[in-house]
Order: sequence, then C-alpha cells, then structure tokens
Amino acid sequence: MTAVPVHRRGLLAPLARVARSDKLVTAALALLALLIAAAALAPLIAPYDPDAVDLSATLSGSTPEHLLGADQSGRDVLSRLIHGARTGLLGPLMVVVVSTALGTLLGVAAAWYGGVVDSVLSRAMELVFSFPALLLAIILVAVLGAGLTAPVIAMSVAYAPYVGRLARGVALQEKARPYIQAYRVQGWSGWVICVKHLLPNIAPLILAQSAINFGYALMDLAALSFLGFGVQPPTADWGAMINEGSPSLLQGAVLPALAPGVAIVVTVVAFSVVGESIADRVARREQR
Repeated sequence: MTAVPVHRRGLLAPLARVARSDKLVTAALALLALLIAAAALAPLIAPYDPDAVDLSATLSGSTPEHLLGADQSGRDVLSRLIHGARTGLLGPLMVVVVSTALGTLLGVAAAWYGGVVDSVLSRAMELVFSFPALLLAIILVAVLGAGLTAPVIAMSVAYAPYVGRLARGVALQEKARPYIQAYRVQGWSGWVICVKHLLPNIAPLILAQSAINFGYALMDLAALSFLGFGVQPPTADWGAMINEGSPSLLQGAVLPALAPGVAIVVTVVAFSVVGESIADRVARREQR
C-alpha cells in the first residue's frame, strides 16, 4: 500500500520566512551571526591577548589603544569581551543541545505511548521543573568542582522539562492527525513514524523553545560565573568579567563591568526575539 503524502513543514522554513518579513528578526539574526563569527575568529580579530597585562592602562577609559578601556589588571576589555563570547555561547549551546534532545525524547515518548508511561514521564518532568536550576547547579559544583562542566549538566537537566512539556503537547496534537493513523494502519512502527514524520512536523516549535532557552541558559551560566561557580579566572567569560569589574565601579571605571553586561542583555534579547517570532509564525499558520 502506498503511504499517504504528508506536507513537511521543515525546520528552518519558518525562520527564513520570518527573517524576510520582519526587520527586527533580521537584525537579531544578523547580530547573532556577528557574535558567532566573533567567537569563532576571536584569536584573529581580538586586538590583544585577553590575558595580556598593561599596567600603564589600568582602569583607563576608552582610548585609541583600548577602545573599551582596560580592567583593574590592565587587560584590554574589548579583547576579553570577544574571547568571552566563546564560553558565553558555548555553554548555552551545550545546554540547549542536550536539553532539547532529552526533552524531545521524553515528551514524544510520553505522547506516543500514553497511559502509565505518560504519567510517569510527566510527573518526573514536573518534579525536575519545580527544582531551581541555579540551586541544582550549585549542588553539582560542590560535588564536581567549579568550572563549566557541572553548570552545563545541571542546566541541561533543568531545561529539559521546558522542551519536554512542549514536545508532549504538540506531539499529542500531531499524533491525532489522520496521516499518523494511516501509517499505523499500514503497519509502520511507531519509531519510524515518529522519526520520519512526527518529529519533522513539530521541530519548528521545538526550535523556537530552544532559541528562548538559549537566552535563559546564557543568563544562568553568566550568573554562576559571576558568583564564582562557573568559568574561573583568568579565563575570559562575560559573567566572570562582571564580577571582576564590579569593584572598579567605585573608582568610576564602568566599562569593565558594563561591556559584558550589555553583551549578555543584547544576546539574550536577540535569541528571545528569534524564538518568539518563530513561535508566533507557527501559531498563526496553525490557525489558518
């Protein structure tokens, strides 16, 4: 028997359509592309070594030599900001990849099997959802030590229910569509149906949630670095830079703390704009 044709919604199609029709989203995507390029090319485009000390420039303001000034140790703020984009983006990326994969697997499994499986997985996600992510990260840091590994593991577990609950809801709706029933009648296995047809059709909404989660994960990881639980000095990291630059505020030097703070805010807003725009576009399409 011939399979019923199914319209594939695609993963990047909503993003491309939004970018063409919304200048704000286009600007956000351009900014994110610029940040990613800066992080990838940091050793080539940074004007100085991020750990190079120039005591003659300590806490200097913006100058031709140091466009964003220098911190309390005489290190170039712009160079550290560019290199800090690496840990600033890499940590949230790992969190989003792991949490999206885990959450999607749990959500789709709960929706597909239903019954006891759905109840157990849903209660497990609710339990994790109710546990503060930062507290879980601090507990893991106490066990594994400070650095990027423990916070990434903790955030990945904490963010999985956000994706899982969304995946479960949209998978339940997709499972009720006629084409799913047609494939089941033809004897297709549930695993094949989910991988080849159900997952591609719910991917745009999961992509939107993952983009929003990226921004929140960036803030949480920066907060942990600020508190001393995340990336450790002297490694350039936006959260750690705010911590290191805070005492300088009393001496009138605002750039060492302000520059990474602005970078965090702008990046989080850009990811939120992209994620919300994709979600809105998919929701409007479903209402037609």
